[in-house]
Amino acid sequence: MTLRFALLGAGRIGKTHAQAIHNNPDATLAVVTDAMPAAAEAIAVQYGAEIRDMEAIAAADDIDAVVICTPTNTHADLIELFARAGKAIFCEKPIDLSLDRVKACLAVVDETNATLMIGFNRRFDPHFMGARAAIDDGQIGDVEQVVISSRDPGLPPYEYVTVSGGIFRDMTIHDFDMARFMLGEEIETVQAAASVLVDPKMGELGDYDTVSVILTTATGKQAMINNSRRATYGYDQRVEVHGSKGAVTAMNEHPVQVEVASADGYNRAPLHDFFMTRYVAAYAAEIAAFVASVKDGQATHPAGRDGMIALALADAANISVDESRVVNMSEILT
Repeated sequence: MTLRFALLGAGRIGKTHAQAIHNNPDATLAVVTDAMPAAAEAIAVQYGAEIRDMEAIAAADDIDAVVICTPTNTHADLIELFARAGKAIFCEKPIDLSLDRVKACLAVVDETNATLMIGFNRRFDPHFMGARAAIDDGQIGDVEQVVISSRDPGLPPYEYVTVSGGIFRDMTIHDFDMARFMLGEEIETVQAAASVLVDPKMGELGDYDTVSVILTTATGKQAMINNSRRATYGYDQRVEVHGSKGAVTAMNEHPVQVEVASADGYNRAPLHDFFMTRYVAAYAAEIAAFVASVKDGQATHPAGRDGMIALALADAANISVDESRVVNMSEILT
């Protein structure tokens, strides 16, 4: 069985998923739609797909699954539409910026018994998967601490900041999911600090550009996240997991693994410059995992609940900053 996909949204991330679908032998990109006709047409021509509107895709018998790459404020509505239409759904994070809206959306997913996977692509990065495998194999013993460094080379556009939901919901949300992935336990408390150190305009827009978070589980395991919107040396993505018997570290990736040694010291190629190049393998692997889950009738991971919890952690971090206190997740997820 070849899974027939409709791509909803033909922007930057849509193009990435289109390529991943095209390269997967068990999938085909059959249909594409976008509010910008030229964007949809470019992908349709490249991959031999048709162009249809949302309603036609929902009603179509020749579409098995959809990939939602549209703006965040459309995600929940589209998940509900295609859940009721009986399509398998892959949706970019977040489901919505409102936790209540997410809960309502997931209720529809449950009622319709729909298949839903959320695009936390970093779980599928080969380096982070290797760290998780070392944990599962018992190589570092019991996990005690996780340290996540996630720093962007530069600020997003101001126009995007105003609709992003803020740094915790837009950027740190990936790290919240990664913390849960590595800890293997649910988070009980959240303590966050946030500053404007890169650009005063971020503060004027009601956001931050530099944040740190401490997460603690019921058994006392800890995760520490540090984010910055300014890494002058490239896209900084590292995870260290410390355990009772040792530690495992997923280091930064360089597009060219060359190191030159001379009398002046050691010089290496620069880091990737952003997520679109750093996580190419992860994007392909998550689509492959989604295809395999749908074909085999297996549960998808990360699922809707993972998206809900990551957003709840972001909400808790915002409360922690606003009220200068530790937030218990029982206050958020009631």
